[in-house]
Amino acid sequence: MYERVTRGIRVAVEPSYLDDQSDPDEDQFLWSYTVTIENTGNETVQLLSRYWHITDAEGHVQEVQGPGVVGAQPVLAPGQSFQYTSGCPLPTASGHMVGRYHMKSASGEAFEAEIPPFLLESPHERRQLH
Repeated sequence: MYERVTRGIRVAVEPSYLDDQSDPDEDQFLWSYTVTIENTGNETVQLLSRYWHITDAEGHVQEVQGPGVVGAQPVLAPGQSFQYTSGCPLPTASGHMVGRYHMKSASGEAFEAEIPPFLLESPHERRQLH
């Protein structure tokens, strides 16, 4: 589990390699990742958008951004959490992801909640995150 806290917003990520949906002979590797966003602060916040920086084992970068997560823009009161699962395909047997959520507090202040860097590893290759 990878975890980071920014301004009372705890983001935890658990990646998982999907062997049954990957085809190493065709350079198709797929991971799921489950993200838990928890408001440990004392002000209600809303997740407005996301940004992902995805790097494969050859150094190729994909940037993904858009509104919300999995079609939702959750509002989290203090003590509440939101969990979702998504996926990431790569043409290499490993890679890593990092990103941020654009948040807005109930008082109207915008801020970024950091998503911790995490490894995408398969049994076909293991890498170190530097």
